[in-house]
Amino acid sequence: MLSSLPSKVTVIEVGPRDGLQSEPEVVATAQKVALIDDLSQAGYSHLEITSFVNPKWVPQLADATEVATLAKRRPGVVFSALVPNMRGLAAALAAPIDEVVIFASASETFSRRNTNRDIGPSLDAYAEVVQEAQRAQKRVRAYVSTVWGCPYEGAVALSNVELVTERLLSMGVYQVSLGDTIGAATPLRVQRVLEALLARFGHPQLALHFHDTRGMGMANVLAGLDMGITTYDSSLGGLGGCPYAPGASGNIATEDLLYMLGEMGIETGIDLDRVIHASQRMVQVLNRELPSRYLRARLFAKNGQCF
Repeated sequence: MLSSLPSKVTVIEVGPRDGLQSEPEVVATAQKVALIDDLSQAGYSHLEITSFVNPKWVPQLADATEVATLAKRRPGVVFSALVPNMRGLAAALAAPIDEVVIFASASETFSRRNTNRDIGPSLDAYAEVVQEAQRAQKRVRAYVSTVWGCPYEGAVALSNVELVTERLLSMGVYQVSLGDTIGAATPLRVQRVLEALLARFGHPQLALHFHDTRGMGMANVLAGLDMGITTYDSSLGGLGGCPYAPGASGNIATEDLLYMLGEMGIETGIDLDRVIHASQRMVQVLNRELPSRYLRARLFAKNGQCF
């Protein structure tokens, strides 16, 4: 393991969307915009800033259009947004969004809970979304959730993951991010899935999206790096979870990921100190500690404490 590591990795920040959608209290629009502005200055190439979903289901992101409109644009920073259907796509296309993100599931039960459709009909509907987005000259990225386990079904068949990934790529999605929705993955399981998928798809077509529910997030990133995967989703402070996966904790923390990659000599182009600044803002906004271990260590050190 770790015989050959990539020299550069792309980190996609999902905190403004995936991180905030599970918060019990709605964060004010101005605070979301300030967060995105902070992150835009940190050196990211890609920020997932909101989701154009029905506010009935995700009230935390009901201000998607306002956020996308008010957030300052900086050269070289792609703003993407999640869309669940054609109605969401129409709203996203009317806003200043660069890329569209769709989400499918490898679990039938999770698909029904999340999209109110079985996997097949869900993918059929997304084919239309992708076609329309491309007609509007927008690139489309996709998530596959529950790759390493479902909160309702338990283990998920690898054949399901392969089928959904193939369908998404064949309809024109440029990259599929494999999601460990409930944080059930381990390094060996990550590599087994990647071995199967990389036998059929290229490295740039696959990304990894880990949750840290069982503390395996960074170990799983190492497994992905060893397999040559160079795109990872993360959330500042470790914010996040999933409204449809009870008990799932947040995404891997951007600070922890950047620290590990930096210590390994892997370039990201992202300023860790600026991410820390953005996370400190969110500590104040949310009035609580965030899960990131590196963030907590920095804050303890700053206050002259040890543990």
